[in-house]
Amino acid sequence: MKSHQLMIAALVIGLSGCASVKYGDATATETVTERFGSTDLQMTAKKMTESLLTSPVIAEANAGSKRPVIFVERIANKTDEHIDTESILDSMTTKMLQSGKVRLVDRSRVESARSELKFQNADELANSKTAIAFGQMIGAEYMFYGNLSAIYKEAGGTGSITSKFTKTRDVYYKFTLKLMNLKTGLIEWQDEQEIRKTGKTGLLGM
Repeated sequence: MKSHQLMIAALVIGLSGCASVKYGDATATETVTERFGSTDLQMTAKKMTESLLTSPVIAEANAGSKRPVIFVERIANKTDEHIDTESILDSMTTKMLQSGKVRLVDRSRVESARSELKFQNADELANSKTAIAFGQMIGAEYMFYGNLSAIYKEAGGTGSITSKFTKTRDVYYKFTLKLMNLKTGLIEWQDEQEIRKTGKTGLLGM
């Protein structure tokens, strides 16, 4: 290979290995695509948490100097997208706990807790005097759960010259969250968050 070809090859390799990274505002509005993104997560978590914490069921409990115990279930993802609904729950439960108005139960870690208690109470390496006895976990009074659904519509490729070369995609998301009284089975609180996003792309991907 000639010297100038080697220089060009080295330059291409060097340029391909270069990257530019910068920090952005994590709370800035995300408009990269019409799919579910960070702005939707933050907006939903904020609105729904505020709605729950200001609801009559929480207000009445707090008025009696009580913080209701809530069992957090998962949010079922009924969309065609891979959406991390656990991350939405994490944002909501963080805000709920920081409010000081409720207490939360995480049943997803029960088996881990059970293993630890078994170790404390039965393993010869553990000090039995400091072991936590079984049967002391506080029972939840309410269950928090919900689902996320979506409707997708697309149009384009026909009509005017402009529409022939563009595609419009409309996405409608709906969150529905509920709080059930585990003693009575009554739904004490329910709210919805609706999000509609529209994106346009060229039929050639531009």
